[in-house]
Amino acid sequence: MTDPAIPATPSPAPTTLGELRAAGVSFTPVKAELRANLLARIGRGRPSLPGMVGFEDTVVPEVERALIAGHDLVLLGERGQGKTRLIRTLVGLLDEWTPVLVGSELNEHPLHPISVWAHRQIAEHGDATPVGWLHRSDRFGEKLATPDTSVGDLIGDVDPIKVAEGRTLGDPETVHYGLVPRTNRGIFSVNELPDLAERIQVALLNVLEERDIQIRGYRVRLPLDLLLVASANPEDYTNRGRIITPLKDRFGAEVRTHYPLELADEIRLLHQEAQTSWTGGEGGNGTLDAPVVPEHLAEIIARFTRLVRESSHVDQRSGVSARFAIAGLETVTASAVRRAAIAGETRPVARVVDLPSVVPASRGKVEFADSGSDPDDEREVEVLEHLLRQATAQTFRARCAGLDLTGLQEHFTGGETVESGELVPAPALLGQLGTIPKLAELLGRLGVPEGEQSAEQAAAAVEFALEGLYLTRRLAKDTDGTRTVYGA
Repeated sequence: MTDPAIPATPSPAPTTLGELRAAGVSFTPVKAELRANLLARIGRGRPSLPGMVGFEDTVVPEVERALIAGHDLVLLGERGQGKTRLIRTLVGLLDEWTPVLVGSELNEHPLHPISVWAHRQIAEHGDATPVGWLHRSDRFGEKLATPDTSVGDLIGDVDPIKVAEGRTLGDPETVHYGLVPRTNRGIFSVNELPDLAERIQVALLNVLEERDIQIRGYRVRLPLDLLLVASANPEDYTNRGRIITPLKDRFGAEVRTHYPLELADEIRLLHQEAQTSWTGGEGGNGTLDAPVVPEHLAEIIARFTRLVRESSHVDQRSGVSARFAIAGLETVTASAVRRAAIAGETRPVARVVDLPSVVPASRGKVEFADSGSDPDDEREVEVLEHLLRQATAQTFRARCAGLDLTGLQEHFTGGETVESGELVPAPALLGQLGTIPKLAELLGRLGVPEGEQSAEQAAAAVEFALEGLYLTRRLAKDTDGTRTVYGA
């Protein structure tokens, strides 16, 4: 699936109204265009909304039905559930190129002019009226609703400069159009709709029902052609406003979003969204390779996120954004790269010892229940650290159940210890253990292909096993800052 913002085909050559008519081009309303392209995509077995992980059987069918029905829609859900991402994905259902009158502020179709200016252009030039082409990425507009948003921002207002040029106040061409009419023949999104003052929400009533706009009492009727999509957090969480009843009634569909329901979807979303493949910089042995994040670490971050969402210590109304998990995985990767640069490794591989860095980095993304005006920072850190250990233990049980680790445990029978830490390189860790029985089987359990079983991958696997043995109380552990010592 190509990025709808990047033209896959070059723009058609500029043409004229007469040539457009001769070519048999017709006017298709936006909602009919979206419906046709959606049905064509479904018919070819392609995903209608690519990249929307975990919504395939829940949210996506509801959005598809709304688009087929030609409904404007509002997406309702907690923060970080992909509402804005979903709205922007709808742009990919528009035609890649569409004809417009050259110079039109309202993206008017040459065969469907709606403004006084457009009608005059066609009357003056006839079939010679110039026609250009608009890419679908330019047919999307959005506004983050804020309390200071005005009717002029969304709908339009009188332009004093045009009045000063000698035009009368009754002249429709003295109007400076707002964001909504300027997105005519496209998709317009209002993010966090309840944050709009109620008197401003009233200005959208005609857009949704009569499909036109009113500006300061002007007798201006612009039959707008657009899809209006809004997003909102649950009102019982935001407490900043509400969607007025008449406006809510005019939306054809309300779609509830959610966090990934399955662990596999949470992990898939992490791999899709987290930026962990960047390169650059040098370690002690040369240029650093792209960092590697073992599958078991991504699973720990995903389980950690789900445990935080379910925790009684966390405000359930606010939710825990997908950005919490994404930032966590990126932080773990950054910790591995930092170690490689300091310790002289060329191939950064994330390890369990990098996980504690997630806690301080993620605290700002969690709202704790009953924290009040004077939150207990120490208690909040303890809660997150406990949940991270719990996620690690769950992942260890899921991935290493039935695996014989007695050979690894026997290393500690004589009182030996193994020292690890966020700055301990892989060779130093493995050198303390010597030959590790059934290492290949452990790496296989953790999803490391035979051709990628490097020293760094082995160290990541062994450290995970040591942490798992500690969490199941088969080993002891002493932690002091960046230093961790495992022993019997």
